[in-house]
Amino acid sequence: MASSQCCDNPPALNPAGGEGKVVDSFGGLKAYLAGSDESKAAVILISDIFGFESPNLRKIADKVALSGYFVVVPDFLHGDPYTPNNAERPLPVWIKSHSPKKGFEEAKPVIAALKEKGVSYVGAAGYCWGGVVIVELAKAHEIQAAVVLHPGPITVDDIKEVKCPISILGAEIDHISPPELIKQFEQVLSANSGVAHFVKIFPGVAHGWSVRYSHDDVAAVESAEEAMGDTIDWFNKNLK
Repeated sequence: MASSQCCDNPPALNPAGGEGKVVDSFGGLKAYLAGSDESKAAVILISDIFGFESPNLRKIADKVALSGYFVVVPDFLHGDPYTPNNAERPLPVWIKSHSPKKGFEEAKPVIAALKEKGVSYVGAAGYCWGGVVIVELAKAHEIQAAVVLHPGPITVDDIKEVKCPISILGAEIDHISPPELIKQFEQVLSANSGVAHFVKIFPGVAHGWSVRYSHDDVAAVESAEEAMGDTIDWFNKNLK
């Protein structure tokens, strides 16, 4: 995941952003929460390398919550998001402390906490780094529906092991998960009749577009909103 595209357009992080609230521990992790506590369906959003204080990510959480879901955005990076201007910790060094496998293990207590509070259905969406965590959750059947947006490094073999409905939203301009690879994922999923899937490549956008867009770029905003709509639609179809 050492591609420069992972680091493009870093967000201005805001710990107080969003309409929801931040709690010190949900399933053992600090987390941003949005939506109704009474909801029987929950969605976990897993950030890219810039973490859970991304303003656009919290906007997505608030929007998903408006569709009736209890939304959790855990701080899987433990207050240590990637900092592009830290020369002592370039991405290959930073990632050693934040492997997606670790994120996968830390997601399990979050899911358990949701079940304990009465949630019956859990979906999850992840962006770049978070997309790798999502695929691990989908392989382990820890969730009932998955959405992966401009994923980090995942393989055809990973996709062969997916056990829950999965939506993969890719970018046309992506060196990490290029359209050719996304199409291979679609072929694998089409051959697996037991797993519902939706695969889409968004034209004219680059890796990271759905959560690191500029609000001044009308086309980028429209594309990001389309991806968010597709994400919510997938949960609406599969979390029931």
